[in-house]
Amino acid sequence: MAERKYGEPAPETHTTIRSADWDSEDLSGQNHERVAFVNVDMTEASSRGAVFHECTFSGVRFNASVHSDTAFTNCTFKRCSFFDAAFTGCKFVGSVFDDCSFDLLKVEGGDWSFVGLPGADLHSASFRDVRMREADLTGARGAGVTLRGVDLSGASLHSADLSRGDLRGSDLSSLDPRVVKLKDAVIDIPQAVTIATLLGLQVRSD
Repeated sequence: MAERKYGEPAPETHTTIRSADWDSEDLSGQNHERVAFVNVDMTEASSRGAVFHECTFSGVRFNASVHSDTAFTNCTFKRCSFFDAAFTGCKFVGSVFDDCSFDLLKVEGGDWSFVGLPGADLHSASFRDVRMREADLTGARGAGVTLRGVDLSGASLHSADLSRGDLRGSDLSSLDPRVVKLKDAVIDIPQAVTIATLLGLQVRSD
């Protein structure tokens, strides 16, 4: 079970929405706080500027949904499916994901700092220009993942598999190359210098 930073418990919910059919619904502008969404179908739903704060999503299908400038702050996601979902400029600060699937997930911009994704299968997911400061990616299965221009400063990456991933432009200062799988990953020259330095090597131009 994924845990929040410092072991804080998940927020208690006050209302429940169960087995609702929100397929293709426009959720723009909606505001939900401490709501439990159970087995809700949000396939191909869309949102812009919606707010979900301290909500719990259990068995929710976000498949092929599209979200822009929407906040999912300090939320809990359990056994949710994000197949081909797209999040642009969204905020997931403090949210935790447990036993979710992320096939073909696309994230562009936004703030995912302090998220909990330990052990997550991210092999076909794409994160571009996203803030993921102090995110928990311990043991993440990200062979083939795209992490382009991602701020991973302070992130927990112990035992993560980033082999064959595209990591160019991302902050890898918190990465320990001795405990992260990086075989065939694509990096840029500044990142190569960072990794060499983390390994205790001296990089010289002469």
